[in-house]
Amino acid sequence: MTSRASLFTVICLVCCAALPAQTQQRQGGRGQGAQQQAAQAPATDKVTPEIPGVVKAGTKIEIVTSGLRGSDAGVGMPDGSVLVGANGGVIKVDADGKVTTLVEDSEQAAGLALDSKGRVIAAQYSKKVSVIYPKGSEEVLTASFDGKPYIRPNDLVVDKKGGVYFTDCYQIGAKRSPDDLPQAVYYIAPSKKVIKVAADVNRPNGITLSPDEKTLYVNDWDGPYLVAYDVQGDGTLKNRRNFGKFDLKQETDHGLVSGADGLCIDNAGRTFSTTPAGVQVFSAKGEHLGNIEAPYDMPPQNCGFGGPGNSYLYVTGRGVVYRIHTLGAGIKNRGK
Repeated sequence: MTSRASLFTVICLVCCAALPAQTQQRQGGRGQGAQQQAAQAPATDKVTPEIPGVVKAGTKIEIVTSGLRGSDAGVGMPDGSVLVGANGGVIKVDADGKVTTLVEDSEQAAGLALDSKGRVIAAQYSKKVSVIYPKGSEEVLTASFDGKPYIRPNDLVVDKKGGVYFTDCYQIGAKRSPDDLPQAVYYIAPSKKVIKVAADVNRPNGITLSPDEKTLYVNDWDGPYLVAYDVQGDGTLKNRRNFGKFDLKQETDHGLVSGADGLCIDNAGRTFSTTPAGVQVFSAKGEHLGNIEAPYDMPPQNCGFGGPGNSYLYVTGRGVVYRIHTLGAGIKNRGK
């Protein structure tokens, strides 16, 4: 009996010692302001508040699919489906929740965008920005700047000329080196020349363009504001300004930050930022219109418009894809 008790004690001690490591593995840092966790079952009874011009009070938050291995991006396709980074690749989610795998291995694609040729371009944690779909069109657009590798390309948006704006930032808790490139916003011109267009955002994350493409918006995960710039003819940026003020929610070692992650925009110029407060909505003038809480406890990660009439806001994160019917619609052929 004593021998069995001793053996049981040893087993318990070994299991308990292993738990922190297992938990840490499940919660590996993501780099967009929150840690990955095992997919959780979202609430199915959540509804929206009244946000004038955006959503009616009581609009149902529809769970499109869940149980995915991670979920990020969210880009509407012309057929009403939405592209999502999940399960290590890229999936297409139809309006009825049917999931089709388009890319098996996306090399840790976080942000996705469509260009005018219908190609899917990805900001990849493997330190690249690449065309990853359709099959046969794959191409690395950029993997370094000034002879140095990027930190971790995070999100991107494509303009009508075929140029690509993307953000590059550290994963939360990552060890930094003085030899690293700065956290910044870059532009891949249609000629494929890459230029650094902004390095004055604490931690640039989600990114999108206004409907007329005269303004570029960038989420600052580590600051209180959604930032805006005037876009110049050559793709460079001017007139940096604080555009919309976030509800500060994320606790860090240096105080509260916005934790602002993904970003999309509708055809009326209203911006939608995924944050720990949910989806925060701003008017075309930067007025904070309201928040839509996520149907789970962790922050959502990204968003885009799709579905019938392009009038559904799709939100991704934590292995879940959900959508909200909005009064407005996304920008045609942009997806975000």
